[in-house]
Amino acid sequence: KKSRSDPIATLSYPSPFPATQKVILMSIEDKRDQLIEELIPFEDHLERLTYVIDRAKDNPGLNEEYKIETFLIKGCVSQLWVFPSFADGKCHFQADSEASITKGTATLLCDLYSDESPEDIVRLEPEFLSEVGITQHLSPNRRNGLTGVREKIKAYAQMQLNKDS
Repeated sequence: KKSRSDPIATLSYPSPFPATQKVILMSIEDKRDQLIEELIPFEDHLERLTYVIDRAKDNPGLNEEYKIETFLIKGCVSQLWVFPSFADGKCHFQADSEASITKGTATLLCDLYSDESPEDIVRLEPEFLSEVGITQHLSPNRRNGLTGVREKIKAYAQMQLNKDS
């Protein structure tokens, strides 16, 4: 049950009818819970990593013009870029990497935090990734990259908040 103060995110997905589109309203916590529900059923870490790699394959990635130093995540062995944008009071994030696991884990975070208010992004930490067994099976360098993605996303949201004050 949602209270009036719950922030709402709008997710949309294409309808088979071009003129219409279904809209599902979800809070950032609902999005997190949905990710947990998708990840919990996997029996072992290899199945979870396969899911993460599949998320990477579904992510179209970034145009070459955005694969620049400004958007590069430091501390990751693989090249990993996160491109932020802001429109209509919501932050949006898109990730790309040449490494599938890196791209997939970054995509999980970008999907969680995209279409959310800066306040919600700053407030919600992604502890659920360890709860569902994602971070424990990443190499230290990939964990550093994931931490870098969260820091970049949070810093961008904080920058948007600071512009408003």
